[in-house]
Amino acid sequence: MLDPDKWFTEITTAQGAAFSIRIREKLHEEMTPFQTIEVFATEGFGNLMTIDGIVMLSSRENFLYHEMMAHPALFTHADPRRVCIIGGGDCGTLREVLKHPAVESVVQIDIDAGVTQAAELYFPELTASNTDPRARLLFEDGIQWMKQAGAGNLDLIIVDSTDPIGPAVGLFTQVFYSDCLNALAEGGILVQQSESPLYDMAILKAMHTAMRGAGFTDSRTLFFPQTVYPSGWWSATMARRGAALDGFRVDDARNKPFETRYYNAEIHQGSLAQPEFFRRALAQAG
Repeated sequence: MLDPDKWFTEITTAQGAAFSIRIREKLHEEMTPFQTIEVFATEGFGNLMTIDGIVMLSSRENFLYHEMMAHPALFTHADPRRVCIIGGGDCGTLREVLKHPAVESVVQIDIDAGVTQAAELYFPELTASNTDPRARLLFEDGIQWMKQAGAGNLDLIIVDSTDPIGPAVGLFTQVFYSDCLNALAEGGILVQQSESPLYDMAILKAMHTAMRGAGFTDSRTLFFPQTVYPSGWWSATMARRGAALDGFRVDDARNKPFETRYYNAEIHQGSLAQPEFFRRALAQAG
């Protein structure tokens, strides 16, 4: 048995698996009205944030997730100017979105201000863009906000949520996707973190079905490594209003006016390759 005072362990009981990181000390613990937030100093991954005992991010690898949640969708849209982020309280995805000079406004809605406050203390590199005049941070229910967003007011919606448990359950429903569809202009894109393709195929199948059921014309999943999440392999699923998800602005991606650590045009193209088991599962879902 690993010493719980020296190791943080997240157990995925249904898969008979676990992931552990060696820790030095606990830096922060807070029970908000919504969840328990903890931050640890680790031996090899910098600072580590968990929510309700589930890993959210570490200093070492968060760029993988944040870059893939932002840049593929932004470079797939023809001209993304008005962006909304649901969740994303650590603000890493917001930072990546704001690297795009053509983006005119980003509103981020996270139900729990405690996540952003913890990120400001322990992951300041992620919150460095919070004062950008294009950014607006709201701490309220993103599901309710989307119901009132108004028709056609957004070009891109990024759902950077926790797993579909607790406050995030409603973000994985056809009703929510219908509200997103209404808020998007023609050609607009919704992208949502969509769990592990190896462990959570049932969730992914349900997402594609619900997105199509809500009225999106096309949906597509992209894949990327995520070393601190269950299975080490993660995904994000895009859906588009009124057009197919075929291709992206390759030249713009190759000549992006900012630095990334993982994302580039070739990574973007490769992330869209569909494993055979995934293709079969979606085909069976109809």
